[in-house]
Amino acid sequence: MLMRQPCPPLQFSYHAPFGATVHEAGVQFSVFSRSATAMRLLLYNDVRDREPTEVIEFDRHQDRWGDVWSLFVPGISPGQLYHFQASGPWAPERGQRFDSAARLIDPYADALAGTFQKSDDGVLRPPRCVVVDHEFDWEGDRHICRPLSDSVIYEMHVRGFTKSRSSGADAPGSYLGVIEKIPYLKSLGVTAVELMPVHEFPINGPRGERLRRPNYWGYDPMAFFAPHRGYAHDQQPGAQVREFKTMVKALHAAGIEVILDVVFNHTCEGNENGPTLSFKGLENQVYYILSEGRHYSNYSGCGNTINGNHPVVREMIFHCLRSWVHNYHIDGFRFDLASILSRDRTGNLVPNPPMVELIAEDPLLADTKIIAEAWDAAGAYQVGSFGTARWAEWNGRYRDDVRGFWRGDGGTLGALATRLAGSSDLYHHSGRMPASSINFITSHDGFTLNDLVSYKDKHNLANGEENRDGDNHNISDNYGVEGPTRKRIVNEVRRRQIKNMMTTLMLSQGVPMLVSGDEIRRTQRGNNNAYCQDNETSWFDWKLVERNTEMFRFTQGLIAFRKAQPTVRRTAFLTGQTVAGRTVPDVSWYGPDGQPLNWGQGDLAMVVYIAAPSGIDDPDGLGRDVLMLFNSTGADREFTLPQPGQNVNWGMFVDTAAASPGDIFPSLNGPKPPENGPVKLLPHSLKVFVSEPANR
Repeated sequence: MLMRQPCPPLQFSYHAPFGATVHEAGVQFSVFSRSATAMRLLLYNDVRDREPTEVIEFDRHQDRWGDVWSLFVPGISPGQLYHFQASGPWAPERGQRFDSAARLIDPYADALAGTFQKSDDGVLRPPRCVVVDHEFDWEGDRHICRPLSDSVIYEMHVRGFTKSRSSGADAPGSYLGVIEKIPYLKSLGVTAVELMPVHEFPINGPRGERLRRPNYWGYDPMAFFAPHRGYAHDQQPGAQVREFKTMVKALHAAGIEVILDVVFNHTCEGNENGPTLSFKGLENQVYYILSEGRHYSNYSGCGNTINGNHPVVREMIFHCLRSWVHNYHIDGFRFDLASILSRDRTGNLVPNPPMVELIAEDPLLADTKIIAEAWDAAGAYQVGSFGTARWAEWNGRYRDDVRGFWRGDGGTLGALATRLAGSSDLYHHSGRMPASSINFITSHDGFTLNDLVSYKDKHNLANGEENRDGDNHNISDNYGVEGPTRKRIVNEVRRRQIKNMMTTLMLSQGVPMLVSGDEIRRTQRGNNNAYCQDNETSWFDWKLVERNTEMFRFTQGLIAFRKAQPTVRRTAFLTGQTVAGRTVPDVSWYGPDGQPLNWGQGDLAMVVYIAAPSGIDDPDGLGRDVLMLFNSTGADREFTLPQPGQNVNWGMFVDTAAASPGDIFPSLNGPKPPENGPVKLLPHSLKVFVSEPANR
């Protein structure tokens, strides 16, 4: 009898056919360029060297295969520093911008080292590419593969999370610093971190100058395959690869997934006035969408636009995504300005764009979450219509409608109800489910939650653009005073509004995303576009964890409830139809008088009754009925509980107007509503009651 032998653990890694491939006897260098007439490999011994120690010419007859230049160099190994250099036509009117003197970053570089060096001879010296061997002891780590519908996403900045002195981190501002704060993330209860861009972007200017407005956010890509060197604690070339993997492995061990914010819509090379650092000097007319040859189409708002539906660029993006998934164990991606991927090679929006469909169908990406920012800077807005069911979207409509309702804007009651129920108006028609909606009220781009209720206007003077930058449409309010105040009544309304919006976010159908620091009322002092603020304006202030324990405890309790309750994270839309095995609909809407809601009455108060699911949606029978009472008016209101709810044994879960600890009851043992008589709500407040499971 043939006995089956146990297999050793298989470490699956992904090797793209371009870039630097490590072999036992040396390294193979491969790069695409259709129009180059000559190609050179520049090797460096030290990151501080201004000139290469060796220049190797590609033989155009022996080392060129079609449009791929490929050269094996024996005797070198991981850690080797290099650039490419290409000669070819300088014909901007035809989209060709070859510069024989330019040192070029490999588009497939796995890591960069150093910074731009000061230039006194007109030659730009960008960071060096590093040859990387992806060997790493993952100790059996695999993707977590948590259903998106069960996720709670935490958007954060790697550097900003621990850079402040208040963090007390041993490795502040780094991948390793994130590891030190994993206990905090676990305590909060989030299931995934969505990291703002970690692929390489410039630290200083192309001529070595200090940037007047540094790109702190990182939305200025320079090398898509390479983890940002600025977030490594060890600054030795290639150390960022090891440290990034160590961070991912540690987060996975804590049950936390890692989603990357990727920027496949533009690069830091800018327009025709920008520097030649990589793509421009290898095949400009392939990598970018051009207008009349010479000019760069600017659908990104950043000077140029990646030509994502060109076959060569499409292939690069796929290799990149696969590399992050299989070499770094990344669990998903959020695509910045993803509507650009819907534009063809001339910039026109097209139905069923191949790039969008291929990402959804790629078998090597099948275990990953894919999330679109379904708009771009040139007017495309595709929320509700981006891609297939595999794609989720940042729901900008959710953000605006929830903000408007809690600010007290007229006519927003119906919009709030639709968002609370999962945004079926956006997703049901195409066969998608509530998890297609990534619900958020704040993100890195705009006010923090604290500032949303503290400022009517943006205050961006520190950015150096005379307050012209940043969105003017914030749907915010200050409730009587612009900015910080000691007025008790103003601060009380602000506290309620923050809790109102956080509660709405966590109890809405769909997938909640909160931005790092909102759980402790982080402020940017009214700056709603802090892209260049690499300082205390943007950094996570760890002193606020103790100062605002009330808000942390409140958010913690909401997240725990959401994770435990299938009632508020259904896989299908609420329909208003009777639940199987129950006598009540899955959702019912009532006015404050306890009668069915009159949607045309224009009031900003309502009661929502959500019945617990049954059967396959709640196999363990843990679901509880949820009763939510909304009062977004400026007056006290009395609510009569609806008839279906009068026979339910209710207990208080949330009262946003109550002082802590009476604002939330995580153990669901809060006071019961009056047996006879109305439930009173203060202005701008929300109450949530939950049933006992036995009453189902």
